[in-house]
Formats: sequence, structure tokens, C-alpha cells
Amino acid sequence: MVAALFGCWFRVGGARPGVSGPVMPVGPITTRSAMASEGREGEHPSVTLFRQYLRIRTVQPKPDYGAAVAFLEERARQLGLGCQKVEVAPGHVVTILTWPGTNPRLSSILLNSHTDVVPVFKEHWSHDPFEAFKDAEGYIYARGAQDMKCVSIQYLEAVRRLKAEGHHFPRTIHMTFVPDEEVGGHQGMELFVQRPEFQALRAGFALDEGLANPTDAFTVFYSERSPWWVRVSSTGKPGHSSCFIEDTAAEKLHKVVSSILAFREKERQRLQSNPHLKAGAVTSVNLTKLEGGVAYNVVPATMSASFDFRVAPDVDLKAFEEQLQGWCRAAGEGVTFEFAQEPHAGARDLPCCHG
Repeated sequence: MVAALFGCWFRVGGARPGVSGPVMPVGPITTRSAMASEGREGEHPSVTLFRQYLRIRTVQPKPDYGAAVAFLEERARQLGLGCQKVEVAPGHVVTILTWPGTNPRLSSILLNSHTDVVPVFKEHWSHDPFEAFKDAEGYIYARGAQDMKCVSIQYLEAVRRLKAEGHHFPRTIHMTFVPDEEVGGHQGMELFVQRPEFQALRAGFALDEGLANPTDAFTVFYSERSPWWVRVSSTGKPGHSSCFIEDTAAEKLHKVVSSILAFREKERQRLQSNPHLKAGAVTSVNLTKLEGGVAYNVVPATMSASFDFRVAPDVDLKAFEEQLQGWCRAAGEGVTFEFAQEPHAGARDLPCCHG
């Protein structure tokens, strides 16, 4: 991706067929490594570096950011790049690697990636998700292989090759490595863009997260689904669980969950029945958390369910929010919802927005 911008090609690889998609799967993510005759185990040195990065456990909710920053500092030293560390919140550092351009008056190019990865269910993996195991076919199994440590290494490898070939560019190139993207970016990019260090970058063009591609094609996306993290809360009558208590929180929450899952099935059927639709053209939703209760024999007064919606670009977001309100009203009194991650500014008023 980034190499195409600079006029050369570097392919760490792409997803195994059937794994790639607009929403990353919970299970093992695989990346086809670039094979070469050099480096440890006969692999390209950049792949060795990639696997080292994958072994750093920057997994939420307790990512080892210190190890990631140290890894990036060493990369800057080896490549002869400037390195700046900006602590935007305690323990949350944005690392900036800079290749100065020949014309500082021009705005810069910003290549951004995030260092954290989502949690894992290790028992469902065929290999340790932080071992970066590579099989005989060259597939690498690791959390963060696609989302998005491969992109970080592509940036670094592209810069390494270009510098080794003696290239110089008018524009300064900054590579930023940010924390906490997987939990909303509130202690990462959200704080960084408000700081003078970000303004000083003078970014005129940026590349960020995208999809891995198993070919040398440079895929461009012109729209993106909006992530809505929604928590539905239900209140009802508590009591001892030996009784048939009326108007319980669980009953009403069940109604909302059923409405949302029925919508989910409708969207899934719409995608499967139309071969011209891509996954990014429909709204996906998954129930990700259920909370409530204090004991087996006590009917709780409150319960909640959390959902991850990815709202399609052509959906009227204000109307979709009203649909959520309608599902809650239909379930009964005391059922409300809130955004755990507020939609993009202006999302309620725009028919399409970047997530």
C-alpha cells in the first residue's frame, strides 16, 4: 500500500482466502509471508521483524506498550530516522518516526498505524496467538497479523528500501504508531490530535488502516461503515427467584435483544441472497456482552446487553438511531440505550460518515 505511493512495491502478504473481510474475525488471523532466500529460517528479514513485532503482547485490556515503543525506537535507530515520543496519557505513548524531506515548506505525508490488538480466546486457536508461528506454506498465525501490525512493518520496510536505494523526497514522511485504537482511541489519537506535536507534523496526506490484499493490487476504499457500540439497559422489578415476578429486567431486555438479532438475520440474508453485495454494504451487528445479576436466587433489578453495530455507509444514521429507540420503547418502560463509543461527530445528521 504505502510502497505504491512511493513508486516501489513491498508485499508482506495478504489474508488466506476466505479470511479477509471488512470486519476482522475473532478467530486466528493469518498472513502469507513474503518468502526469500535471505534471513533467519530462509525468510525475508522484514518477515522476521514482523514476527518479532507480533510477539509483543500489546493485547487489550493490558497492552505492553513499553515493549512496543522500545521496538519502534530500535527501528528508528537502525533506519536513521528521527524518533519522538509523545505521552498523551499516563502510559499511553504515540511514537513518531520521521524521515525529513528536502523541502520543509511542504506539508508532510503521515503514515499511521495502531500498536494495540484485540483480546483473544486462546483455546480456539490452532497456535499460540503470540508465538507468530509460521507453517510450511508461509502462513503466519498471530493476533494483530492483519489488524494491523503488517501495515506497520510495510511502512518500515518501504522506508528502509527507499533509503537504501538512495531516494530523497521533497515532503517529510512521518510514521505514527498510536495506542488504544481498539478501544476507541480516547487515550490515543483522540488526545494526540489536540496537541501541538500533532499540529507540528503539518500533515497534508495520510494513510491509515486498510485491508490486507493477497495480490499486488492497491485497493482503494471510498466509504466506510460507522462503528456504533451500543449498551442497552433494562430495569424491572426485583425479587426472589422462586416467584413468577412480573415486569422483570430480563424479560424486557430479551425483547430488545430479539429485535436486534432479528434485524441482524435480515441483513445477513440480504447479503447472502445478493451476489453483487459486499459485506461492507450491509449493517452488521453482534451481541458482545450480557451483564446483570448478583445471585442465582435473586431476580436482578437491572440488566444490560452490549452490541457492536457496523452501520452501512448508505444508512440514514438519524433514522437508524430512531429505530434503536423504537426497539427500546417496544420492550416496555425502563429500557434505554447509550453509546459506549459516541458516533463520529455529526453522525446523527449525515447519511454517511467515516467511522
